[in-house]
Amino acid sequence: MTYASDLLNTLSTRGYIHQLTDAEALDALAAKQVVPGYIGFDPTAPSLHVGSLVQIMLLRRLQQTGHKPIVLMGGGTGKIGDPSFKDEARKLLGEEGIKANVASIKRIFERFLTFGPEGEMGGPTDAVMLDNAEWLDRLEYIPFLREVGQHFSVNRMLSFDSVKLRLDREQSLSFLEFNYMILQAYDFRELAHRHGCRLQMGGSDQWGNIVNGIELARRMDGTEVFGVTTPLITTADGGKMGKTMAGAVWLHEDQLPHFDYWQFWRNTDDRDVGRFLRLFTDLPLDEIARLEALEGAEINEAKKVLANAATAMCRGSAAAEEAAETARRTFEEGSAGAALPTITVEGGTIGVVDALIALGFAKSKGEARRLIAGGGARIGAEKVTDEAQMIVVGAEPVRLSAGRKNHGLLIPAE
Repeated sequence: MTYASDLLNTLSTRGYIHQLTDAEALDALAAKQVVPGYIGFDPTAPSLHVGSLVQIMLLRRLQQTGHKPIVLMGGGTGKIGDPSFKDEARKLLGEEGIKANVASIKRIFERFLTFGPEGEMGGPTDAVMLDNAEWLDRLEYIPFLREVGQHFSVNRMLSFDSVKLRLDREQSLSFLEFNYMILQAYDFRELAHRHGCRLQMGGSDQWGNIVNGIELARRMDGTEVFGVTTPLITTADGGKMGKTMAGAVWLHEDQLPHFDYWQFWRNTDDRDVGRFLRLFTDLPLDEIARLEALEGAEINEAKKVLANAATAMCRGSAAAEEAAETARRTFEEGSAGAALPTITVEGGTIGVVDALIALGFAKSKGEARRLIAGGGARIGAEKVTDEAQMIVVGAEPVRLSAGRKNHGLLIPAE
């Protein structure tokens, strides 16, 4: 479908749109004026992971097409936790933990968006980060129930898939969690009221919450606002985007080294390359079409382009170049031991402490143990947490890393 606005055309051609409310009216609005739009993120950890990247890219596309991104941190809702499609309640964080996570996560958004002056709304298309604790923490219970609660039907709330899933499985859904959708709807109304926000975006699991907010803004203030959701991003083999055997693919280098982030993209399934290039890079569509048409071994060049572009956007160009060079040395030269330090493992197993010493990454067992205790040792992408861990070396070399720049290979004996 062709739209009048750059915003919806971009979202459509790059594969971001799953559901839209009143597409015609939103398209007309976006074609004639700046549309402030928001996505909410609950600060449940110091970093977001790749599973949140499509939402971050939505905000980037919003700004690229001349509109205003609002990053809403859930300093208030994070104290409750979104129950949407979760099997159990989230662990509740304390005030200090939430504040620390918000500060840490902001660093991620500063790489993808252009922000205005600190603490200000900035210019018409400058990104801004807000925290819903600003208004949610000040609510008084009885006035909130009278003013806002009257607009919600419990019957309808129980019908949402996110709630039905828990109830159908006979899993506990606390009254605290049940309030989350009301508070998220209230966020949309407050952003519309305070900052002229006209659009909420999110994953397909947020559709019910978004619709609630649209209806609440209309009922309380008569404001017309809109919603867009993205499809659930899964890999070609049916897996969940951003989940690997080693765990979540974190966006912060504090929690995942540059090389492992780059390698995640380099390992993309052949069938996903074009789609991921459209979603997660700024490459022109005609160049993406050329790359995804490559076949056989040539598709690996497209994967390197994806890895370089995605890593440069999230971690910076220097990090992408460093990771690409490490990969070249590891996999194109390293198998013969030409570039990386390499040790041969007799018997197929070696202790991680002994391996760190043998590779020259530690001078003694004590130094190796301190490296492990400080979280600086990794086997592949997985952090070593047990100094007694044994490394199993099969037919393929195993990469052992110390810090961000020291990498070595463990290879089996002939």
